[in-house]
Amino acid sequence: MARQLENNDDYCFACGRNNPIGLHLDFKFDGDKYIAKKTVPREYQGYKDIVHGGIITTMLDEAMGGFVIDRYKKTTVTGRLEVRYKLPTPTEQELTITAWQESSRHNIYSMRSTISTADGTITAEATAKMAVVDK
Repeated sequence: MARQLENNDDYCFACGRNNPIGLHLDFKFDGDKYIAKKTVPREYQGYKDIVHGGIITTMLDEAMGGFVIDRYKKTTVTGRLEVRYKLPTPTEQELTITAWQESSRHNIYSMRSTISTADGTITAEATAKMAVVDK
């Protein structure tokens, strides 16, 4: 989903369609959950057949920030991010990235996200505080 915010050239590494080496994540709302499916190619592995931790963090972070942007049309930045790697996340298999809002206060959104395999096994999870930066 191309975000309709100022200064968006659709070149975001995580979700931009114009970035030739990007992840091209395409999130959709399903009720209160924000979900994308992604098969991560070997080019983004760390160890053999395992998605690099930085890519995992990028996907989790994108899900949480994108949720606020697409739901509320507010530009956010990540103020705090905590990631827990529970199991190796496999390359070359379809993954589900899911984010949801836990709460909000003033201009801070408390978010959660997970990455899971096709059988529902959660391989990584994150929490974040997303700060609104709109003027």
